[in-house]
Amino acid sequence: MQHPDDATRPIAIERERPLTTQILKAGRNCRDVTLTRRAALLVDSSAYFPRLAECLRMARRSIFIVGWDFDGHIHLQRDAAGNGHDTLGALLHALVEANPALEVRVLVWSVALAHAPGSSKDLIFGADWQNHPRISVRLDTDHPLYAAHHQKIVSIDDSVAFVGGIDLTVQRWDSPGHLTDDPARQDGDGHYHRPVHDMQMIVDSRAAAEVAGIARLRWCRATGEELPELNVQTDIWPSDVVPDFENAPMGVACTLPGWNGHMPVSEVAALTADALSAARQGIYIETQYLAAPMVADILAQALARSDGPEVVILTTRTLNGLFEQIAMGLNRDRLIRRLRKADRFGRLRAYYPVSDGSRADAEILIHAKLIVVDDRFLRVGSSNLNNRSLGLDTECDLGVEATDAKTRQAIERLRNQLLAEHLAIDPSRVAETIATEGSLVRAIDKLNGAGRLRAFAAMSDRGPSRRIPLTTLLDPKRPFNLSSWLSRKR
Repeated sequence: MQHPDDATRPIAIERERPLTTQILKAGRNCRDVTLTRRAALLVDSSAYFPRLAECLRMARRSIFIVGWDFDGHIHLQRDAAGNGHDTLGALLHALVEANPALEVRVLVWSVALAHAPGSSKDLIFGADWQNHPRISVRLDTDHPLYAAHHQKIVSIDDSVAFVGGIDLTVQRWDSPGHLTDDPARQDGDGHYHRPVHDMQMIVDSRAAAEVAGIARLRWCRATGEELPELNVQTDIWPSDVVPDFENAPMGVACTLPGWNGHMPVSEVAALTADALSAARQGIYIETQYLAAPMVADILAQALARSDGPEVVILTTRTLNGLFEQIAMGLNRDRLIRRLRKADRFGRLRAYYPVSDGSRADAEILIHAKLIVVDDRFLRVGSSNLNNRSLGLDTECDLGVEATDAKTRQAIERLRNQLLAEHLAIDPSRVAETIATEGSLVRAIDKLNGAGRLRAFAAMSDRGPSRRIPLTTLLDPKRPFNLSSWLSRKR
């Protein structure tokens, strides 16, 4: 496994001129605002996993994997029949064997041992692929009670990074068709895991270096090992990925809870609020959870204005376990009901997607965490629209803001491509219908004849619209403190 010079040649990093952006604000809602040389949105793991494998093979010095869960048994590449080739763990072991300068570090949420679907045995006792002095797998215990390490990051040589909602674990593989009987979603016992829609963004240059800094920070807090920046970047990029964005302003935003002597970082909450509040024409959201009162406040105010934006929300309907069903499911229904009551002008649509409008078992799990505002801002990452993502869990998001026509067109194109996937039509039809109707929501109404986007029954005006009392205990805004919680009204 050699590293061809033309694929990983050093690239110069020049100091940038200050950037003027309306939503991204360094020090408020992101760590910095920088021009990313290239960025692309990889939708669903069938797009992400093979490109990750290609970039891992170009690594020279450092691979960081930081996640909510991890399973070295997964396959990053599959053939047309859905059969996997080479497990992730075996690939990482082969890479360090072939390159004496390469080090691999994997950091996983400690509670994943009990809560996540990956192999807890391998995380506790190790696996054969981990038997190498330059492979280190550690469990992250540096988080408050009930908090999760929720970032999903891969950083390679400080030169390229992947950030989004996709963990490198089981039950994540899917393709844009989300077929109920896709053989690639079948486990060893012949069971199919649920169709899942998710995304990861790949970035290089300064944005990748920022993400690498976050990975080093998490590693240091979890292990006590301080690692220096590499200082030299190499040209790593998947051979078949055309960038969606080039030289576009980007911000890297985090949630880090106040804990163990560390000050809290609330960039994700600020970025979410600032982006949603800036909307004038349309807000498009894909989110696993929709339960944050802050988000409800902003969206309700926008819908109540006569000149407010259209709001389209795609989220998961069927949730697992009593905790999710109460804190996330019932509060989601109440939040949607509140928005419906505020929607005086008919500008709201809230859906859950299915891959076959005629089948009851075709519901798709929305695991993506995406916000698109007008044609000028796109945010993707690990944070959901619930309290804990805004103040308790560790999160990492990327925000791209358009300051030129090319970037605006790219943001609009990506939103249309996502809608086209859910509607099972060509993206050109989405773009043409939006232009004809002069409205995002009317275009969806017209194109949704097959019923692949189903409206939430909670959009009925009947029933409560206030958050369920005491559920802040299940979805807290910050590390738990009994005395402060008792003093809060919600």
